[in-house]
Amino acid sequence: MPKNDVAHEPGVLEFHDRASATHARAVTTNVPARRFLNKDPNVKSSKVQLSVSILSMVSAIAIAQPAHAEGMTRDTGAPVGDNQNSQTAGPEGPVLLQDSNLIEKLQRFDRERIPERVVHARGTGIFGEFVPTTDISSLTAAKVFTPGTKTPVFVRFSTVMGYRGSPEQARDPRGFAVKFYTQQGNWDMVGINWPIFFIRDAIKFPDFVHANKPSAVTGVQDPNLAFDFFAHSPEATNMLTHLYTDDGMPDSYRHMDGFAVHAFKFVNAKGEIHYVKFHWKSRQGIEGIRPQDIPHSIGADWNLMTDDLYNSVKAHSYPQWDLYIQVLSPKDLAKFDFDPLDDTKVWPSSIPEEKVGTMTLNRIPDNYFQSTEESAFAPSRLVPGIEPSEDRMLQGRLFSYADTQMYRLGPNYMDLPINRPVVPVNNNNQDGLMNAGDRKGEVNYEPSGISEIAEQPKYKSVQTPLTGTTQQMAIHKTLDFRQAGEYYRTLSETDKTDLITALSGDLSRVTNDANKYTMLSYFYKADSDYGTRLAQATHADLARVQGMAAQLRDN
Repeated sequence: MPKNDVAHEPGVLEFHDRASATHARAVTTNVPARRFLNKDPNVKSSKVQLSVSILSMVSAIAIAQPAHAEGMTRDTGAPVGDNQNSQTAGPEGPVLLQDSNLIEKLQRFDRERIPERVVHARGTGIFGEFVPTTDISSLTAAKVFTPGTKTPVFVRFSTVMGYRGSPEQARDPRGFAVKFYTQQGNWDMVGINWPIFFIRDAIKFPDFVHANKPSAVTGVQDPNLAFDFFAHSPEATNMLTHLYTDDGMPDSYRHMDGFAVHAFKFVNAKGEIHYVKFHWKSRQGIEGIRPQDIPHSIGADWNLMTDDLYNSVKAHSYPQWDLYIQVLSPKDLAKFDFDPLDDTKVWPSSIPEEKVGTMTLNRIPDNYFQSTEESAFAPSRLVPGIEPSEDRMLQGRLFSYADTQMYRLGPNYMDLPINRPVVPVNNNNQDGLMNAGDRKGEVNYEPSGISEIAEQPKYKSVQTPLTGTTQQMAIHKTLDFRQAGEYYRTLSETDKTDLITALSGDLSRVTNDANKYTMLSYFYKADSDYGTRLAQATHADLARVQGMAAQLRDN
């Protein structure tokens, strides 16, 4: 957004080794006999044994490698004799092209950067574990919620619009993405620090990002562009009201909640469906930075949130979040005067929250690039018992997030240690850039009578009844303003004052008169006191704001 102001858990390499070993066992014990032209069963048996033995020896060699080589080597493993001086043609001559160590170092250096994330580029990663506390098997078949289990997690916190290395004190949502390495595969809960979002349809996501990213001309974020978009997107009123509060500028990743934002579906063993929302509640409490304190905070340490998180872990003060859920029956979706699958809305407190587990973050990654930068999250990465809802924004994210990771990291990004599941992967996906998998054999298709990979019908997606025709229409129950006003009225007087200070600071920079007054009318429609104070702070004509607000309808 425009800037105005504790038992042992497996490490990443342990995940890699365990998954590889399990996968190797699956591969080597399922060698189709048809591969061998020799019909002698003794010959076939010896070849299978030889195949197993060779793979075992290769695995043993790999495992036996020391953690650090005794001396410097090239990428080929060949020793380096001189890492201080290039080869030259005599003492005064030019550098030789045959100096392959020099060439290799420069080539590798030139290729160290991969494409930066379009959003969430500035991130901080950390490992931990999730421990379920409540048996919710009546709601979901997901084994991650089985009491008595522990699931390793990797969490990536982030800002949204800033580039890598940008100040962490940005007027921006905070990414809160959790990768669960479950016994049913990886589950990514990809959320932010608020329960809502700016837009409700993924077709507007590129436009939203373009408007809030630095100008395509100046390379600087411009509130004129951001509020030009928001003036034509009234559904953003609720999120903007949250964003410009003190809680919208957390002083630490430890001092903020997390939300999956969208509704998802829980599916139990009987195939019964419930809609669910996820909420991470910080045990450390919620703390934000007041508008007048932001410049000093940036000047003192613009890596504040990363430093705070890592220093806490180094001091063995491990941050924790409790996971809560809200559950809604499908038959109750139509009972509200808003759309419960609209991601710009919160579910009311009449739908109680239930605690289902606790997450503890306790280990700093050893390598930033191989963990935080190469970690890839996508809300389409789900496990049995959890399915996407019909939320229009979520439906677009299911594709876009996985697709951007394939662009950044290549089609085999799930083979990277940080993204690799702890369970065997068994399918016919193959080849592609940087493929280092160990699939074998000619049968790379299904169905097959030669070497079949069996389907698992009990994990079919749930059936969803549908009515109507294909269409391109907005949702019927928009209710763009009411929840923003309800939230405003829960704020303390100090929080209201800080909200007006922060929001008016950006609105005062908007030079397009129509956009400015449109935004003020949205906030006035949400709450008259809210709109009046903003109009006064931006030196606007209150009567004009009131007249425009009177023309607005919530539904």
